[in-house]
Amino acid sequence: MSAERLEVGDVVATGSFEIDRDDLVRYAGASGDFNPIHYRDDVATAAGLPGVLAHGMLTMGLAVQPVVERFGADRVLDYGVRFTRPVPVPPEGTVLLELEAKVGQVEAEEARIDVTAKVGGQTVLGRAQVRVALSGPLPGAAGAV
Repeated sequence: MSAERLEVGDVVATGSFEIDRDDLVRYAGASGDFNPIHYRDDVATAAGLPGVLAHGMLTMGLAVQPVVERFGADRVLDYGVRFTRPVPVPPEGTVLLELEAKVGQVEAEEARIDVTAKVGGQTVLGRAQVRVALSGPLPGAAGAV
């Protein structure tokens, strides 16, 4: 397959995820991260936090999902973020993680996709960048795995 044509500034993916306390329990079990700031309000507030927080790696993992769905996991070459703001999760209900992925740079057969991750209108990840290969099968294409 020939290389996909993208231009700087193109929005290539969007998405959102609702995160609740049950998600934190499931993530803790899957990751082995049982830090009590992710499930106990008293411990979180004693540490000076606004309350129970979503795991940073959970937020990071969710933030890349629209890019993975758009390009496919096999085309993701590199991914990194800076954790800039905590994501408090209320005792009842959910918090909404909103995502937008734009082309930040295009070079030969690769592109840098810049992901904006917001909760309540505030950015929660900094320098969230995914490097993707522009050639190869797209998800759902004939022959794609």
